[in-house]
Amino acid sequence: MIGASMALSACGGAIPDAPRRTSLQHSTGFQPPRVADGQCLSDLGAKAAGFTPLPDQYYGAGCSTFNAVRLASLSGDNQSFNISNLGPVTCPLANSFAGWARFGVDRAARAILGSPLVRIETMGSYSCRNVAGTEKRSAHATGNAIDVAAFVLANGRRVTVLNGWNSDDPAEREFLRTIHQSACRRFGTTLGPDFNAAHRNHLHVDLMNNGICH
Repeated sequence: MIGASMALSACGGAIPDAPRRTSLQHSTGFQPPRVADGQCLSDLGAKAAGFTPLPDQYYGAGCSTFNAVRLASLSGDNQSFNISNLGPVTCPLANSFAGWARFGVDRAARAILGSPLVRIETMGSYSCRNVAGTEKRSAHATGNAIDVAAFVLANGRRVTVLNGWNSDDPAEREFLRTIHQSACRRFGTTLGPDFNAAHRNHLHVDLMNNGICH
């Protein structure tokens, strides 16, 4: 596993990734990162992530994991947190996810819910499959997508996308919509419960498109 010492920075009340409303038909101006493999790993290490580089794999039928890593932990401003159920992800996606987790999710958790993040629960990453209802390969088929299901805070609170999106608790609704819009600024595609019923229980993020946010 590779890891860098955790960086500390001031914890202001403002959340840098402020909400930005877009629709499926409108671009956020997102451009996927283009960096050399070695530079990408170096950038990920500089973010104090714990990760293991993985060998390139081609599985056939349009499915592969190239320039991939296995993430074990990420860092907030003042603490690290782990990630559950996450398989191989491409290094550029891991870098974007690390930035979102720290500046979008952890800071929103502290500002809105009053407690830092300790775990992000996912529904996985790599899966050799098509986009539902199409013959087109999903971004998951190349390790370029992550489905995020829940967030666990230091005070023991667990916020799920399934129950929190339309929760009776306004703070949970605000938190999930804030991090959804933050993801729209960092990923090529961000889809949540308002997109369709298939996403009622998770946020899908990937780097395969250009600014799709719903």
